[in-house]
Amino acid sequence: MRVIVCGAGRVGYGIARRLARENNDVTVIDQSKELIRTISERLDVRGVVGNGSHPEVLAEAGAREADMLIAVTYSDEVNMVACEVAHGLFNVPTKIARIRAQEYLDPRFSDLFSRSHIPIDVIISPEREVSESIMQRMSTPGAFEIKSFVDGKIWAVGVRLREDCPILDSPLRQVAELFPDLKITIVAIRREGKMWRAHSGDQLSAGDEIYFIADRNDVSRALEIMNLAERQARRIIIIGGGNIGLYVARGLESMGSMKIRLIERDVKRAETIAEHLERTVVLQGDGLDRYLLREAGVEEAEAVVAVTDNDQVNILASVVAKREGARRAMALINDQDYGPISEAVGIDRYVDPRATTISTILQHIRRGRIKGVYSVSDGAAELIDAVALETSPLVNKPLREAELPEGVMIGAVYRDGKVSMPTGDTVINAGDRVVLLSLRDYVKDVEQMFRVSLEYF
Repeated sequence: MRVIVCGAGRVGYGIARRLARENNDVTVIDQSKELIRTISERLDVRGVVGNGSHPEVLAEAGAREADMLIAVTYSDEVNMVACEVAHGLFNVPTKIARIRAQEYLDPRFSDLFSRSHIPIDVIISPEREVSESIMQRMSTPGAFEIKSFVDGKIWAVGVRLREDCPILDSPLRQVAELFPDLKITIVAIRREGKMWRAHSGDQLSAGDEIYFIADRNDVSRALEIMNLAERQARRIIIIGGGNIGLYVARGLESMGSMKIRLIERDVKRAETIAEHLERTVVLQGDGLDRYLLREAGVEEAEAVVAVTDNDQVNILASVVAKREGARRAMALINDQDYGPISEAVGIDRYVDPRATTISTILQHIRRGRIKGVYSVSDGAAELIDAVALETSPLVNKPLREAELPEGVMIGAVYRDGKVSMPTGDTVINAGDRVVLLSLRDYVKDVEQMFRVSLEYF
């Protein structure tokens, strides 16, 4: 696939790295010579210096032969114009744009991004996606990673096992026998930086990070069995009143009777968001100010969420809040190098918006009937929601005869409104939704399994 990526920032770099790793023909455009030099030296991609919305720059980048354009510069307007030029002059089939300003996304103007106006096939709103990710993690505090599939009916959950987990040192097949009515499948284990597909004979150890796929209704019970169940926070402090902070506050207000405090440094912004929130108390000031945190009730806070646009502030504010008595802290971190640091200083969870955005883009890059994709462990594996087709090698035979690739494991099947956990006797039917985990090197095999073959026609 020939792909042009406009923007060599963190998101653009991450997308280019993933696509180049999969042997796609990638060209990156950015106005910064330094960024283009860096990305060209580190990745197997071609770099072009210039404005991604200019026709001559897109032509130099190979837009006439491109299969896809992904515009993720810091300017919404550049991203929109790049898509329009790519469509109008070069007939690029698929155009994806990151749009951050919420004014463009107002439902009243939904016709704006249509082929007769600004032809964008997929719009990515990082703030909304990150906010939803934060909300899901807050709903299930015992997990460090959560992604819902099949309209929320199936969840993929990542947890870190502690020494008091009762299912340690037992083969996974025995765990399944102990809880036969529990609809979960452990699909992957990560230990000491290495991830592999789970096998029935694997034994879990303290410190392992495991991923399981489950019926949404069984997630809480699974966490209880692993001794990871934690009560959802009712007293919450949000530090940062940008779009993400505002979305999170709105989402929490809709969840019921919570005590919510939001701290925003800018006076005008604090006044603006106070007008848009109904039950959240907005405090103007510095989220690093201990006296202000105490005024917000940090000693009684069950969760603090730091979502300013500064990674260092988010980390420090989370640390200060925990030292002042907050039970848990979550920080928004853009620079992936800060992730391990945040955990080392006692921050319970961190959210990487880059990873969230990349996962959304991968959903539209993957070939076949792929409904959802979520990248985990910095691209070591992908959680995939796909539709089984009549021509798929999975269909109409027991799974034990399907010869699944070594790095692929099916976690759940959704059929006729019901979620079931697969066994060797399970037969996949055409039209079933299949949620699975694939290690990085086996993603192409998954795409082939869910593509329509030529013989079908």
